Amino acid sequence: MVNRKKVAVIGGGVSGLAAAKAFDEKGHRVCGFERSHDFGGVWELSRSYPDVQTQSPKDLYCYTDHPMPAEYPEWPKGPQVHAYLHSYANKHRLARLFRLNTEVLSMDRRANGTAGWTLTLRSGANEWNEDFDFVAICTGQFSEKNILSHPGQDAFEETGGAVLHSSDYTDPAMCEGKHVVVLGASKSGTDIAVNAARNGAKSVHLVYRENVWRVPYFVGGINFKKLLYMRAQEMQFNGWSRGPVARLVAAITKPLVWANFRGLETLLKLQLGLKKHNMVPNSPIEKNASCSLPIVTPGLFEELNAGRIKPVIGSIDSYKPGEVKLTTGDTIPCDLSILAVGWKLGIPYLAQEYRDKLIEDDGQYRVYRLSVNPDLPDMGFVGFNSSFCTVLSAELIANWLVRYMDGQLDRQPSQAKMNANIDQMLHWRRRERPAAQVYGGLCSAPFHFRHFDELMQDIGAKTWKRSNPIAETFSPPSAAAYARFLATTPPYRAG
Repeated sequence: MVNRKKVAVIGGGVSGLAAAKAFDEKGHRVCGFERSHDFGGVWELSRSYPDVQTQSPKDLYCYTDHPMPAEYPEWPKGPQVHAYLHSYANKHRLARLFRLNTEVLSMDRRANGTAGWTLTLRSGANEWNEDFDFVAICTGQFSEKNILSHPGQDAFEETGGAVLHSSDYTDPAMCEGKHVVVLGASKSGTDIAVNAARNGAKSVHLVYRENVWRVPYFVGGINFKKLLYMRAQEMQFNGWSRGPVARLVAAITKPLVWANFRGLETLLKLQLGLKKHNMVPNSPIEKNASCSLPIVTPGLFEELNAGRIKPVIGSIDSYKPGEVKLTTGDTIPCDLSILAVGWKLGIPYLAQEYRDKLIEDDGQYRVYRLSVNPDLPDMGFVGFNSSFCTVLSAELIANWLVRYMDGQLDRQPSQAKMNANIDQMLHWRRRERPAAQVYGGLCSAPFHFRHFDELMQDIGAKTWKRSNPIAETFSPPSAAAYARFLATTPPYRAG
């Protein structure tokens, strides 16, 4: 008999909703906390910049039991994703489990020495402590803004200039008639640069440190999900724990793999005109493929070709009234500086003594299956397993985590096994695949299938692959298929 537990779910975005549903349907008492006024996380409308849309096609960005509406485009816009998340919450009556406008201030072990955690919570003027048997941290990797400042910024702003984090760029009117500088060329940076160029900006400079490979929604006319999101492609990357046979196969096929990726690079150079804009990366695409691989913003290269966006390799050195000085020594006009520099990764409400157990000196996270740390019992993460199909990743790890908490995994790991696996994965990231260290090592891409296989086998699914080997090898992950796989897992309910 599994005892019913009181579970805190921190965060009401994609991951928090998945966790609340998973723990609730197993019979646990779920108390969700979302610090903003609404569900949605990064898709909550006040946090979304204009024209934001998914990097993943809609059939790869949905829960297993709730496809996105047929009328949605292949890559939905921000308001559509926000509405979709609300429809999922409504379907499973998740609002009854959450307190909005409620912030977690701190999290510590129970003072009386019993299992679980005490959360210090605040809502408005009210502040209180509350005990929980288990805590699911679902704030993901995009909860705290990465705020940068540069010399001269105060004088720049005092004379009418403005400096914004990308999430605060909420209205295209902000850039009308302005000289705009966008720092950072990730997907958010290029999205904002295109939006500014098309909404009356006087000039737009895209400033970034180095060239990276970018993948358009269609590569040579083919939807990129049919080229990159499949087992056949995944097997060409140097995955973890490869045995002698796998290494032998990799050695034999190395020339073919090399030719495959050089062909892809050539196609991208020609299709996007990378040489023309001095945007050809220095490193091979297969070495850097990870969660940081950006998708090409529609219209980016059209605006570059028209000269309405000017790319600059460098960074901001300092501000002066009406301009910025770059690390290249160049000075460019600037009225509005938009910092598309991402988000801080961390859990600020977790005491330092616990963070020291979780995070290595080089920033890598000690987590088993990208979810739990054996030295921090009664807690786990949903949404740390970042990927190109984030919603599915969050849902599967939520299903894994509730069974882990209940001791119901078919392959329930010991503390020694978890530590050994963590050390093995850290070695792989540091020595064999440095690109896997992105986001503190919390990225399953491009190894979606392998990560999902491990989770499903841990859970005890009788089936975790489609019966058609051709479809399974050469098709992207299917949320509907994983719904069927989850249905083959051993049933139980806490009571």
